[in-house]
Amino acid sequence: MRIYLLKRLALMAPMLLGITLVSFVVIHLAPGTPVEMQTTMDPKASLEAQKRLRELYGLDKPLHVQYWDWLKRMALLDFGLSFSPDRRPVWDKIKERIGITVALNLMAMFLILAVAIPIGVISAVRPHSWFDRGTTLFVFFGFAMPSFWLALLLIMFFGVYLDWLPISGLHSLNYRQFTFWQKVQDLASHLTLPVLVSAFGGLAGMSRYMRGNMLEVVRQDYITTARAKGLPERTVIFKHALRNALLPVITILGLSVPGLIGGSVIFESIFAIPGMGQLFYGAVMARDYPLVMGELVIGAVLTLLGNLLADVSYALVDPRIRTG
Repeated sequence: MRIYLLKRLALMAPMLLGITLVSFVVIHLAPGTPVEMQTTMDPKASLEAQKRLRELYGLDKPLHVQYWDWLKRMALLDFGLSFSPDRRPVWDKIKERIGITVALNLMAMFLILAVAIPIGVISAVRPHSWFDRGTTLFVFFGFAMPSFWLALLLIMFFGVYLDWLPISGLHSLNYRQFTFWQKVQDLASHLTLPVLVSAFGGLAGMSRYMRGNMLEVVRQDYITTARAKGLPERTVIFKHALRNALLPVITILGLSVPGLIGGSVIFESIFAIPGMGQLFYGAVMARDYPLVMGELVIGAVLTLLGNLLADVSYALVDPRIRTG
């Protein structure tokens, strides 16, 4: 097991290098440059000023030279300086917001697992029941509804008509004057809608994957044998069937990490949450190449770590993998 982990960690380096190369080329192929974005609407920006900006940003060099310079900085864990007028270090901008995005995604992932696994198990144990039919309708509804439209509907219903929940930001204006428990309640009320929107699509898909896997497992011969031995149904389902049914779900869980991070762009923009998604959207619109690459690298690392975590979880769930 230790050798397998070392091999996987060694393979992550060339994979990360390939991801950064493709990302670097793609963002430079997008129409518009940082210089154009900053000078197009400025009638006082002369051609000489544009030339100096390109030299300042290093955009006058060939693309492979720009990538090599960026890669050398990355080897020293230096994301460079942002192309925005403040010229702040990229890592300082990301550091201010990464905690918010990671916390939101972890809460959404916990909600998905806490709800989807029981729904999938109950639907598989009692197929074609009213509960199974109801959750099937819920899944189709979740797959069909775009997340941005769901966010707008929830804002209109809970934030405007009922006035139960806030619709933007993380804190109220007088947050600092609250007591500790008032701060906790205020933060929870601000996070309710974003977490629900982030988890809704994954909840629908994960519950359906769990149901399909459980249906396959409960039909296996060893489940029939366990029941023939007189084991309680709860033991058969949760001790013998569930562990094997979780294996494909773990794979889906590892692959869903980049989807959650990418989805942050949508709900953080809609709910005005100062996270990495909102920062990434602004960087793409401004063609802020260092900031875009910094966020893409962090997203790639989290994705690779998610896949590695899925493989490790495989070994924890299935003893045969640990033995191998």
